[in-house]
Amino acid sequence: MSTRENIFRKLRAASATTLPSPDAAIAAHYASLPRTAKDRLAQEFAEKIAAWHAEVHAVPRKAWVEKLKEVVAAKGIATLLYAPATAHGQALAAAGVSGLKPYDKPIDGWKQELFENVDAAITRTRGAIAETGTLIVWPDADEPRLMSLVPPIHVALVDADAVVPTLYDAIVQQGWSAGLPTNALLITGPSKTADIQQTLAYGAHGPKELVVLLLTGEDAQ
Repeated sequence: MSTRENIFRKLRAASATTLPSPDAAIAAHYASLPRTAKDRLAQEFAEKIAAWHAEVHAVPRKAWVEKLKEVVAAKGIATLLYAPATAHGQALAAAGVSGLKPYDKPIDGWKQELFENVDAAITRTRGAIAETGTLIVWPDADEPRLMSLVPPIHVALVDADAVVPTLYDAIVQQGWSAGLPTNALLITGPSKTADIQQTLAYGAHGPKELVVLLLTGEDAQ
């Protein structure tokens, strides 16, 4: 038997073996841990991600566009990249937010413009993790991952009801095993790196600023 045939024989034998599922043990482990009360998850997430230098604004769901206008004005954002086919993108266009730039063509045709002339981008999120202060972003055809990785400022919409305690909870509750995108992004604060002396520098490989609009059920005042 050749080496190649021997390798395939072992692979076929391994694939026929039924392995014990670790799911029950993992679930029991997480069930045994202290849990943040559901009504405090959004607050815990906001505190954690703010500690990682993100700017967080808790805002009623019906008032987030007005808050975004304030952020755009305060930061002098002249060009805001958005996804026109999404519900939040349509809300932005209808509200007449200044400086909107649609992401509506292949990257190869305007790469230089994207990297040099776009001040910020806004994207939705799939939720967030309270334990670490982390955004869950699943890029797709409407909102490619470049939107959250290239512009100097990333604005993220997070629904307070979609904040979960841990990464494990996100995987289970959101059914990640049913299929993942090409890139699943876990974002904790602005882009950062550190040198050999452990000095943190922000914005070295991505956005220098992360602005989180945390959408709550409270009525606008």
